[in-house]
Amino acid sequence: MVTVWEYSPGDVFLSMLWFFLFFIWIWLLITVFADIFRSDDLSGWSKALWTVFVIVLPYLGVFVYLIARGHKMGGHMAAQAARQDAQMRDYVQSVAGSSSTAGEIERLAALRDGGTLSEAEFQQAKAKLLA
Repeated sequence: MVTVWEYSPGDVFLSMLWFFLFFIWIWLLITVFADIFRSDDLSGWSKALWTVFVIVLPYLGVFVYLIARGHKMGGHMAAQAARQDAQMRDYVQSVAGSSSTAGEIERLAALRDGGTLSEAEFQQAKAKLLA
């Protein structure tokens, strides 16, 4: 049985180091699997072979994948971030509506054509937008 007196600060440091290395390894493994299945430039067979390689020989598989395709991992992450940013912008614009002056004038013209606004109210609102 290990007591407190036998467990030195160096042992605590090594235990923490091993824990963090294990955590980093799990994170790296998940990142590699995510990149394998996210890659549009790999065929289905290539994805299957990389997956089998990483499962059968995990350390070697991950390191070979990082060497062979590491430069594309950054590109995939940047493309994914750009797609998410574009989707978020589209969503916000669709929810917030058109905030451009031309869009507002079109909306006012539609209200005028529908009979909701008179010509004088349309001209007043248009002048306010253009000012």
